[in-house]
Amino acid sequence: MLSDIEIARAAKLKPITEIAAGIGVPASALYSYGPSIAKIDANFLESLADRRDGKLILVTAISPTPAGEGKTTTTVGLGDALNRIGKKAMICLREPSLGPCFGMKGGAAGGGYAQVVPMDAINLHFTGDFHAITSAHNLLAAMVDNHIYWGNGLGLDLRRILWRRALDMNDRALRETVIGLGAPGNGFPREDGFDITVASEVMAAFCLASNLEDLEQTLGRMIVGSTYDKRPVTASGLKAEGAMTVLVKDALKPNLVQTLEGSPALVHGGPFANIAHGCNSVVATRAALKLADYVVTEAGFGADLGAEKFFDIKCRKAGLEPAAAVIVATVRALKMHGGIAKDALGAENLPALSAGLANLARHIANMRKFGVPIIVAINRFSADTEAELDFVRAAVRDEFEVKAIICNHWARGGAGCEDLAHAVAGVADSGSARFRLLYPDAMSLWDKTRTIAREIYGADDIAANDSVRRQFDDLEAAGWGRLPICVAKTQYSFSDNPAHIGAPSGFKPTVREIRLRAGAGFVVVLMGDIRTMPGLPRSPAAERIRVVNGEIEGLF
Repeated sequence: MLSDIEIARAAKLKPITEIAAGIGVPASALYSYGPSIAKIDANFLESLADRRDGKLILVTAISPTPAGEGKTTTTVGLGDALNRIGKKAMICLREPSLGPCFGMKGGAAGGGYAQVVPMDAINLHFTGDFHAITSAHNLLAAMVDNHIYWGNGLGLDLRRILWRRALDMNDRALRETVIGLGAPGNGFPREDGFDITVASEVMAAFCLASNLEDLEQTLGRMIVGSTYDKRPVTASGLKAEGAMTVLVKDALKPNLVQTLEGSPALVHGGPFANIAHGCNSVVATRAALKLADYVVTEAGFGADLGAEKFFDIKCRKAGLEPAAAVIVATVRALKMHGGIAKDALGAENLPALSAGLANLARHIANMRKFGVPIIVAINRFSADTEAELDFVRAAVRDEFEVKAIICNHWARGGAGCEDLAHAVAGVADSGSARFRLLYPDAMSLWDKTRTIAREIYGADDIAANDSVRRQFDDLEAAGWGRLPICVAKTQYSFSDNPAHIGAPSGFKPTVREIRLRAGAGFVVVLMGDIRTMPGLPRSPAAERIRVVNGEIEGLF
């Protein structure tokens, strides 16, 4: 069996100008990064403003497990299948982070015969967007300490500096640091730390910005700390937003690539869904909606994280109204949610499958709360038995009153996803979506968080100590109460405990900390032990990645 990278390397890619021409983008509007990758000019995209929007389709999934679900692969397969059945479709994905690529999760280019390519370039440096975002973030950090060094005219309180540094790599040793050690010329010693770039507020704002001007204003609103009398100090107060915008100017142009079958794909931006909002850029999504009749996008991790944030943060901010949602599940993952260990998943086990369906059931119920019609995609693995597949399909149909379609896109590409494509197009074309948000802007920050926990996670309530409760009250008093909530928690469970798989109930997730993202326009609520700088596993993927005869090996 060929590996993902071997499949990708064997593909014959079309020139990116040909892919662009197929969606009406002239060569003059492209900035090429070799023959197979290009950015699309912002002025050209602005010229599309009066065009009718296509239909937006979200692909999400059950709670992730080590068994695999295949959300990105399904997104690619569905896009290919829509084009195969005569529809004009585009795919919108996030860019991969180097942290997981060299850690344990892998990249974000799909797999098997449902990939975006060139896979190795996309999973590594791509067009340099993440490096630009990292540089913009760290420029602001440098300007904070430089301002303090040269007299601290704004009166920044060194004990209340909030702006940390960023790095697109898993490095647990950098979570908490001390800077400014050594000679007086090195500045003032203080505690600091690093977040992974995908958790950076610059990344979040980048992906929610409408255009470059909007992004510059957003960057200027970012709060870096407070003064001794507790007044906020922003990036604009440090006169940093202009230079930060310069660093990300070219990065904001969406990246055009293709699937193995030649479907156009915009791969742009990359926040994680367990520590950020988990969606690709608004710029890319809006561009695709103008260039295609159907746009298939994905939101990170399970529907309790990525899909909720897609609806309540991205759609709220950008005014998007999705026409349909696909929830991806696998027999293997459902059996894990039913209590079966990974090494025992190969054996048929209908009782475990029945128990694990509780996880899928909750995600279906949750998605219905947003008024978007749902289809379940059963991503088939070779070890799945017909009895297991029939069991899931019948249960979803009879118990949850949702259509479940078996897909085989990993092995067959778009041809293995045509049934899903017909069903999704039919639902999207029906106009049955009545999109609504989970909570109103006017609800308090505490109640928004509690609503997410109760309505989406299945919790009884939320818990927090007195200090955290005061943080909520202080943000309300300072005028930030209308912002949406971005919960950062484990992706493996509805709860804040990764060991509680399936569909747990009777729990109260603990709010450990809250962080205002005044520029990006939301409040991050950290639950449980979630970290915004991951660590590498005991045996990181980096140990197996190398160059052999000029080709990258071990990436997948």
